[in-house]
Amino acid sequence: MADTTYEKFKIVDSHAHIFPEKIAEKATQATGDFYGIKMTYAAGFPHSLIESGEKIGVSKYLVCSTATRPDQVQSINDFICRKCEKYDQFFGFATLHPEMDDCAREIDRLVSLGLHGVKLHPDFQRFNIDYDKAIDMYKEVAKYHIPILFHMGDDRFDFSSPRRLVNAMEKVPDLVCIAAHFGGYRQWDDALIYPVGSDRLFFDTSSALPFISKETARDLIAHFGDDMFIFGSDFPMWGHEQAFSEFISLDLTDEQRAKILYKNFERLFKIKI
Repeated sequence: MADTTYEKFKIVDSHAHIFPEKIAEKATQATGDFYGIKMTYAAGFPHSLIESGEKIGVSKYLVCSTATRPDQVQSINDFICRKCEKYDQFFGFATLHPEMDDCAREIDRLVSLGLHGVKLHPDFQRFNIDYDKAIDMYKEVAKYHIPILFHMGDDRFDFSSPRRLVNAMEKVPDLVCIAAHFGGYRQWDDALIYPVGSDRLFFDTSSALPFISKETARDLIAHFGDDMFIFGSDFPMWGHEQAFSEFISLDLTDEQRAKILYKNFERLFKIKI
């Protein structure tokens, strides 16, 4: 039976992927193959995201998609923008690529389109987080005071190691970051190197709780502070009922739950859900 504890809280899903209809099934399958995980949903359709989130009463979804090549950036950003216009619940993040031409111009454009941040997946995009061209890109993003949501960690690669994000934050002191997957998928011990008490480094809960113990998750929240975590599903990899049930099982206080489920998101983006 589904956990109905969600009825006590507003909920924001701060990490969800959507894809254009023509490639949704292929892109979803490719993601599952990359991680060796059976995807909960066969395709990351926008309407499927809404249907999944409605089961736990999600109010807003941070939606994104990743450009694996520079020439894909503009079309993906246009797609995210169109879907945000169609679905009031969507809160769009753009994609970028450090090898693209005139990155500053696209950053200007994405802000003008009303997108609220940038999502990067260094493992898919095949660049080190602290790569020189990536650092130049972050500096342009930081001018607009919008955050970058980084896929973090994978013990098969070094592109997105916590160490590299720390390096990047030191080089771009105005950059606001969201470190996905409790700061490092399959690299949670390494996540402890992040600076404690930073007001520009947030973490999301997506695609971590199926793999770490409840004790480890609670310890990471205590270490970095419950003010710095936001809830995410990583749809279509997981459905919302499962993601929420795993989060509630951490046995946090209701105040901590409220912070992570929506209050910290409101504070980060200066909005009211």
